Amino acid sequence: MSTDDIYEMDPVNETDELEGDAFSGMIEEEVVYPEEFLPTYHSIEEGAIITKALLAEFNGKPDSLFFNDGVRRIDFILVYEDEDKKDFDKRHVFQRRKRRREYFEASLMKMGMELEATKSVIDDKLLFVKVHMPWEVQCTYAEVLHIKLPIQPNDLSSRPSPWRFFTCITKHFYPNKDLIAKQSEFFTAPFEKDRLDYFYVKDKDLFFTAAMRSRMAFYILSRAPYEIRGNIKKFGITKLLDGGVYKAAYPLHDCRFNVKSKEENCPNERFLLYEEWAHPKSFYKMQPLNLIRKYYGEKIGIYFAWLGFYTMMLAVAAFVGLSCFIYGYRTQETSTWSKEVCDPNIGGNIVMCPQCDRECNYWKLNSTCDSSKKLCIFDNFGTLVFAVFMSIWVTLFLEFWKRYQAELEYTWDTVEFLEQEEPPRPEYEAKCVHERKNPITGVKELVPHTACERCVRVSIGIGTVLFWILLILASIVAIIVYRLAAFFAFSAQLRAQDLKELEPLKEYVTPQMATSVTASLISFVVIMVLNLLYERVAIWITDFELPRTKTDYENSLTMKMFLFQFVNYYSSCFYIAFFKGKAVGHPGNPVYLLGKYRNEECDPGGCLIELTTQLSIIMGGKAIWNNIQEILLPWVKNLILRHCTRGASDAVIPRWEQDYRLQGLPQLGLFYEYLEMVIQFGFVTLFVASFPLAPILALVNNVFEIRVDAWKITTQFRRIVPEKAQDIGAWQPILQSVAILAVATNAMIIAFTSDMIPRLVYYWSFSVYPYGDYSNHTMQGYINSSLSVFNVDDFSNYSKPLVTRYKITTCRYRDFRYGPGHPRQYEYTIYYWHVIAAKMAFIIVVEHIVYFTKFILSHVIPDVPYAVKEQIKREKYLTQVILHETNLKLVSKRQKPVDDGPVNFGQEMELDFSQ
Repeated sequence: MSTDDIYEMDPVNETDELEGDAFSGMIEEEVVYPEEFLPTYHSIEEGAIITKALLAEFNGKPDSLFFNDGVRRIDFILVYEDEDKKDFDKRHVFQRRKRRREYFEASLMKMGMELEATKSVIDDKLLFVKVHMPWEVQCTYAEVLHIKLPIQPNDLSSRPSPWRFFTCITKHFYPNKDLIAKQSEFFTAPFEKDRLDYFYVKDKDLFFTAAMRSRMAFYILSRAPYEIRGNIKKFGITKLLDGGVYKAAYPLHDCRFNVKSKEENCPNERFLLYEEWAHPKSFYKMQPLNLIRKYYGEKIGIYFAWLGFYTMMLAVAAFVGLSCFIYGYRTQETSTWSKEVCDPNIGGNIVMCPQCDRECNYWKLNSTCDSSKKLCIFDNFGTLVFAVFMSIWVTLFLEFWKRYQAELEYTWDTVEFLEQEEPPRPEYEAKCVHERKNPITGVKELVPHTACERCVRVSIGIGTVLFWILLILASIVAIIVYRLAAFFAFSAQLRAQDLKELEPLKEYVTPQMATSVTASLISFVVIMVLNLLYERVAIWITDFELPRTKTDYENSLTMKMFLFQFVNYYSSCFYIAFFKGKAVGHPGNPVYLLGKYRNEECDPGGCLIELTTQLSIIMGGKAIWNNIQEILLPWVKNLILRHCTRGASDAVIPRWEQDYRLQGLPQLGLFYEYLEMVIQFGFVTLFVASFPLAPILALVNNVFEIRVDAWKITTQFRRIVPEKAQDIGAWQPILQSVAILAVATNAMIIAFTSDMIPRLVYYWSFSVYPYGDYSNHTMQGYINSSLSVFNVDDFSNYSKPLVTRYKITTCRYRDFRYGPGHPRQYEYTIYYWHVIAAKMAFIIVVEHIVYFTKFILSHVIPDVPYAVKEQIKREKYLTQVILHETNLKLVSKRQKPVDDGPVNFGQEMELDFSQ
């Protein structure tokens, strides 16, 4: 092969013009190219006859996973439409696609792959190309991909489970062992063809699992060339799919999901997964993670392992949260301050100042009786205990997950899955035109852009993300303006009307509640719309940055998407929790937003109940919307596709055509599943002090989420191309960041959003001498002390109510200020400064205690269990022994037999101790 060749991948909108000749002649020797990753590559000489795939008739076996000879296993399926049966007007386009397809298939066969084509039994235009990897090709690419395979059975005895004494109970919560047997444990090592004798090979046909074979096949398909023009080479199945050359490319399911295969020796793993995992009847069972990993690969397996572990840990948080909710519900009637609000002689005699200008009227405090009782459910000492508990819980969750993840890494052979083992993305390889020296290997290689170009691309990406975040903030400001205008309108209407038509709901329909609910619904709609728009932008930015590996690509996209989603989902909650009602002034001198809209005030009990409403609407609405999307959309699409491609009722449909009628999993399908769960994790931890029922809602949602995701990928989607993954990637540091932030947000919610600190200050300081009139510490009189007095004659002409229902000289408002006639009229009282000091002290003390506890726990709990460390050391030792024995054999082979003649001691002996 010439070293002056340049690789290129077609854009999605293909054109005949070829660009890039300016890059020719730039490449020197020792440059890393796709052929470095394709050992079996052999270029097709110009003018050579192109070998075509053999056309074979369907043999009538619907469950067959083999070629017609019944020997060669199908590792991948390619689907295309016969170009010769297309419209004549576009024949030149289809003929070009045909040339590319035939060249691509010839390249595959040149690299050792075996192909067999079969016509569709339903659509005459469709053809299915079956791809098989012979044993030699499998061994070659297993070595290229560093696939770890068994060398000998695991001889270390496993520690007995602490739950073994409860087997009679726990066995009902595990998959049926008669159907899904426990897999044998082996010590493994990266595969090498030269050391094949040392690997545990019982059956060549079963040595590489179907998932491994599919992964190797897709690796070749992603790099096989389909067109060569001069020094421009175009390659990759991905672009052939985008360009319409192929309709689909996928590995085969091994059987139907609800019927066992009739083929002999078929593992029926899809059927087992459906029966013991994806079926709704199995919702209470533990997941068969080893079988999931074996069938779908490590990346899918690690997602379901994390989701299952997160759900189990949520059960503990849900129990504590539900206990706190029950405690608050049972004590709401005994709350002294709530009784004072509802008391006709106290709350009924307190007239509150209008909460908007001119149109709003005076109102009685006891009109908020029901909302104050509901506030007691969430704003109590149990909430404080629960907030501290959740701060500890999230630390335990992350630490125990690290341990569990370490066990999976060892069991699934991803302990040493390093970056250099992951090949570059084909899209990255296609754009490599600039030469540089690899800082690690010292070998010359090509990169897609210079350091300056990379800096420009990253800067553009950062600027675009910041622009969209500012757009979100602008939408939040718009919603705040709506809240202010809506509250003005609701106050004018609801206070003036008797609402007889809403008699059953009259007590709940207050201006604050109406504004809160409508604003939350609008916020939810805005969030979902901005999500749809930003997803496209984030993908475009990441494509523009051109990360090297797929892991780099997903990590870059993860950070962009989460940063956007964080602002999008949580900004309205942050506004209610930390900004609403904090800068409102007093009735004689209110604060205005944009010089026009008067800032919102909280209820006399605070904004906590409104934050609870916001969280419940967003969490509930998001869960319902996502489940509708995940269940209905794939099912409806498959239903329509089956209806459109319906053939004769008695037609026998082969396995590959049954799979073709399913949906293809989107490229970033798993990414969105992670994103959904991490956003939920934020709701559960960041604002849990205001909504202790969040963990139980998340738990119920996740129990369904696991089975819905399992049902979806098992029954509605084609088999996913297996991928290697060591951990959950960039989501791990994101979860840790959210956990750290959650301590601060919950402490500040309790300090600034709830009324707990002012009540404690009153109870311990201002209810007794020298500030109070009571002899013992009590909550009596708290409502009166928390409401300041305002003289109605001090209203400005712009703020004074137009209509007055009460003949009064003063009204009350929520603040700690001196009353009219005092030398420091309408300035803050000593009570206010005591409360501020108590709030700051509470935040500092709670944060330091919780952070210190988190620090101790994170260091006490080791990330890798001791038993796993022993097994890893044992495996490394065995691998070194095998390498040593192999090198000794190589040395003995290279040594020549000793003759009777003189020995030449000057001759140097070559020893190969490379791994």
